[in-house]
Amino acid sequence: MQKGMHTDTERCVRAVRSKDARFDGWFFTAVLTTGIYCRPSCPAVPPKPENMVFQPSAAACQQAGFRACKRCRPDTSPGSPEWNRRADAVARAMRLIADGTVDREGVPGLAARLGYSTRQVERQLLAELGAGPLALARAQRAQTARLLIETTALPMTEIAFAAGFSSVRSFNDTVREVFALAPSDLRARAPQRTSGNPTSTPGALSLRLPFRAPLNPDNLFGHLAATAVPGVEEWKDGAYRRTLRLPYGHGVVALAPRPDHIACRLTLTDPRDLTVAISRCRRLLDLDADPVAVDDRLRTDPVLAPLVDKAPGRRVPRTVDEAEFAVRAVLGQQVSTAAARTHAARLVTAHGEPVDDPDPEGGLTHLFPSPEALAALDPETLAMPRTRRTTFTTLVRELADGGLRLGVGSDWPETREKLLALPGFGPWTADVIAMRALGDPDAFLPTDLGIRRAARELGLPSTPAALTARAAAWRPWRAYAVQYLWATDSHPINFLPA
Repeated sequence: MQKGMHTDTERCVRAVRSKDARFDGWFFTAVLTTGIYCRPSCPAVPPKPENMVFQPSAAACQQAGFRACKRCRPDTSPGSPEWNRRADAVARAMRLIADGTVDREGVPGLAARLGYSTRQVERQLLAELGAGPLALARAQRAQTARLLIETTALPMTEIAFAAGFSSVRSFNDTVREVFALAPSDLRARAPQRTSGNPTSTPGALSLRLPFRAPLNPDNLFGHLAATAVPGVEEWKDGAYRRTLRLPYGHGVVALAPRPDHIACRLTLTDPRDLTVAISRCRRLLDLDADPVAVDDRLRTDPVLAPLVDKAPGRRVPRTVDEAEFAVRAVLGQQVSTAAARTHAARLVTAHGEPVDDPDPEGGLTHLFPSPEALAALDPETLAMPRTRRTTFTTLVRELADGGLRLGVGSDWPETREKLLALPGFGPWTADVIAMRALGDPDAFLPTDLGIRRAARELGLPSTPAALTARAAAWRPWRAYAVQYLWATDSHPINFLPA
């Protein structure tokens, strides 16, 4: 699968005829005779090829006047894997739009984060996606609005502003245009909620996060649970739970693996954070990955092939907060997983912001401390070697001052160079941040002890230089190769908790 798949008409027609769900999110099918657009796996009878037009985004379909199919709900398909595998300006823009940047800062704010003019950003997005940043953000607002309409009892006025619309009128007009139904009719068509359903409580939502199969939950949830910071994260009743620092408030999320989706339970202090919270949870679990493309590449190596065949669909566990992960990466330098958790827990207790856990039996108590709070602490209170203390204080000062910006819109190579320039930052720390915080799918950890041990046991070169040379064949998916290599060990990060 490649950039601009929607331009390959023959391939798109084959995907639609086979109803292949792997292509959902890669492109959308606009049907000229009905005026609707669908995902490739739509269960309806496929239209004739001459009546199909293929678009790269839901926003492009909507902008061309097509309405969302009521059967396959194309606006809720997994996101295109392109935006998480590429480092160019368009991919960075799409990640920022998904994180709500346009709604909060407008197109000028998006352009400033990317380092381009608004005209350049609009031109690049229009050329590749058939829609500009405002149209893409509008499509996202429409999806959020439908989710709130169908799963909550919130009044329509509250939904309009929670979804990011500037007025109730624009909310009504957009919903009618995109779904061919008034908001009240959309709610009437949704499955009826029982009076005891907790999703009818304002601020609490239960939803399903889709993904492309296969998905192996073992190392994904195992890693998050084994490294969970007490008070901020926990594994409880078959779900990974954690607190979220969000633009308008905070939240608590519970994520549980299911055979065909991730069950997501969100409690938010401000419903305007819904879109961002969902985007960050999807990113945390790497749900927009294309596991077939990844695994096919890794299978070309005879050493990796048996590992992939044994447990296909491994994802890269990422983060909901890039600054938090960078701090935790420093705390984890040259210490055990348990010691890193202990260091982090002390910081949380002393400097985190207290929150209430909506689950009366839950153990979530704090938001992870912000860089500003950590920059203000007394370094002498840190129970760590002096050199690592310098590394820690320099990092949090750079994050607090804005000298170092870690986020979905980061330029991967440039940010890696900035990290390596900080005292105490070697390749391992920079690359683990690139892999799990920045989301670089090709980040590699040849100096990691677990990787070197796995390499020796598998007969791969175990010195960093030789292993890096061998791993060139795994590009651009070396971060996924890391997951398969780590999984050869019996460490708790590789197993779904009981």
